[in-house]
Amino acid sequence: MRFTKFTALGLAAVLAGGTAVTVALKGADSSQAATQATAATTAISCSTTLGGRDFYDGPSASKMYNDRFSVSAAVPNLSKYTPQGIGTWWNWDGSKDLLLVTAYRSGANSQIIGIDPATNKTVGVVAIAATHGGGITTSNGWAFVQGSTNGIRKYKLSTLKTAMKAAGTPYVKAVGAERKVYGASFLTSYGGYVWSGKFNDKGRDKMYQYKINSNGSLTTINKAWEVPTKTQGLLVTGTHFVFSTSYGRTNRSNLYVVRRGQPDLDKAKLKCFRAPSMSEGITEYGGRAYLVFESGSHLYAGDPKTLNVIKNLHKATISSLTKLA
Repeated sequence: MRFTKFTALGLAAVLAGGTAVTVALKGADSSQAATQATAATTAISCSTTLGGRDFYDGPSASKMYNDRFSVSAAVPNLSKYTPQGIGTWWNWDGSKDLLLVTAYRSGANSQIIGIDPATNKTVGVVAIAATHGGGITTSNGWAFVQGSTNGIRKYKLSTLKTAMKAAGTPYVKAVGAERKVYGASFLTSYGGYVWSGKFNDKGRDKMYQYKINSNGSLTTINKAWEVPTKTQGLLVTGTHFVFSTSYGRTNRSNLYVVRRGQPDLDKAKLKCFRAPSMSEGITEYGGRAYLVFESGSHLYAGDPKTLNVIKNLHKATISSLTKLA
C-alpha cells in the first residue's frame, strides 16, 4: 500500500490514535520492527531463517515461505496499474470460479481484474470509481471493495458478472453510498461476515466484523480484534486469521498465522515468518491461499531499491499455514 502514490486517501487518515511504543521484532529487517499503541513490550518473533528453493526475483525471504509457497497466475496490466486487494468469487459463472484483483492508477478509474484459477488466464476487467482498492471480497450476492480509507462500497454480483463478460473494460457503479467503518485498508469475508480493519505503520491496530444482510448492508459486531503493524491483507478461516504485512520497497514482508479466539495478539497462539517485499491482499480458494504483490507494478519494478519484483500471484496450501499455529 503506497499512500504517497494515491494521495486522495491520505496516510494520516489510517494512523490510529494513542502513543506508539516501539517493540523490537526479531529478524534481519529492522525496518519491519513491530510497534504497539499500548504499554505492552512483548516482541513477536518472525522467522527469517533462510533455505528452501527460491522461485521469485530478488533476495530470499525465508525457508518457511519458500517451503510453502509457489508461483501462480500472472497479474495483468502492471504497466499501468498497481494491484492491491484480492478476493474469491465462487460460482461466478455456473461451476466456474474467479480470483478478483483490485488495482489502482493515479488520476484514473480503478480496476477489478478477474483471473480464472483453473487456467491462470484473465477472464475480464471491469472499471470502478477511483480507489486504492486495498481489499475486495464477495458474499451473499454482493462484492465489497474498499472505497475511501474508512469506507466500503458494494456492487451487485449480477451486474459485475455482465460487465466481466463484456468486451473492453466496462464501468460498474457502486450501489448506494459507501458504508463508513473503522477502517477499510484491508477486508475479506467468511461465513456471512465481512472483516475489515485499518493499516497502521506506527503500531498495531484493529479490525471489526460486520454481518452481511440480504440487501448488502453491514451490521457491526461490537468487538475489536488486534491486527499486526502494517497489515495489508487478511485471510479468514474457521480457525485462523492469516495477515499479510508490509511497508516499503526496501523491506521484506511478514505473514502472521494467528489462531482465532483471542483478540489480543500477545495472548493469541501465532506464528510469523518473513515473505518477499511488498505483499498485499491474500485470499482463500480451493484449499489454497493466494497472495498478491504490488512490487511488479510499473511504479516499483524498475526501481533497483525494490527487493523482490513479483508479477505473479503466489499460492500455498491453507493447511501448510494453519498447522503452524
